[in-house]
Amino acid sequence: MSTLSHDPLWPRAGGWPALHELDPGAAVDLALLGVPASRTSLSPTNAHETPAAIRDALRRYSPALMPDRRPAVDRGVGAAASGPRDLAALRFADAGDIVDPDSAEGEARTIAAVSSALDRASALLALGGDNSVTVATALGAWGDDLATAGLVTIDAHYDLRDGVSNGSPVRRLVEAGLDPRRIVQIGIADFANSAAYAQRAADLGITVVHRDELHGRDLPEVMAEALEIAGSAGGPVHLDVDVDACDRSVAPGCPASVPGGLAAWELRALVRAAASDARVRSADLVEIDATADAADGRTVRLAALCVLEFAAGMLARG
Repeated sequence: MSTLSHDPLWPRAGGWPALHELDPGAAVDLALLGVPASRTSLSPTNAHETPAAIRDALRRYSPALMPDRRPAVDRGVGAAASGPRDLAALRFADAGDIVDPDSAEGEARTIAAVSSALDRASALLALGGDNSVTVATALGAWGDDLATAGLVTIDAHYDLRDGVSNGSPVRRLVEAGLDPRRIVQIGIADFANSAAYAQRAADLGITVVHRDELHGRDLPEVMAEALEIAGSAGGPVHLDVDVDACDRSVAPGCPASVPGGLAAWELRALVRAAASDARVRSADLVEIDATADAADGRTVRLAALCVLEFAAGMLARG
């Protein structure tokens, strides 16, 4: 990253302390964990480079939220319009990166690291890496609550493929014991899936929100409905944020993004809405190859903004 200007009245996001360096008794609101998986991806990718790139991109942004003077009913998620708010009200920590997360041993390390971090943090956000990281991140967050857990994905794809890859995490979680009736998939797109996997989702009882269903809908309302389904058994909900759900113009660094996907503001709004619900204890941000991004880094910058949107949602929790 190029040298950034310094202004004492314009603090920058990111640069958060390492989790292991904090006092063991210190409360943490949001922990970040890098899970640089890439080797099982169906598309050639250097997604393992992305966690570091997202951390760098965070420094381009301020942690401040501006006043929103719309009526509360129009604002959806957010606080009153009395003045600016600052994410500095939250305590962040960085749990570092998982070594070799693509292997079975690496998945076990990821599960253990997520579980350990959530012993201290209210929520955890995993920075991928490809979509395979969803399995270990969710299992580590759910622990003994798998029987009551739920999953919400923001993704153009079902991820119900056979085998072990970035195209199989939802199927693998179902096989691990997740009730598919508590899975909601938002953003599923035409020409990005097969009829066989669409039928598999229907047979399993997964709730699917097609990308075109989002046009003209209130996005916090869409997410609230999804969380009611995913959280219906009272257990924790994992949020899978697959950035390739976005339009290719805003996410060229996602190997599988296509024209006609979500707008950047739609992804950001859905992430913030999800994080405002305390049932969402974990999330992952995946499917970006930082080395394939546009010259202006727009995909990685969008991912960094999703980190901040997740934090903003947490700030709005009652």
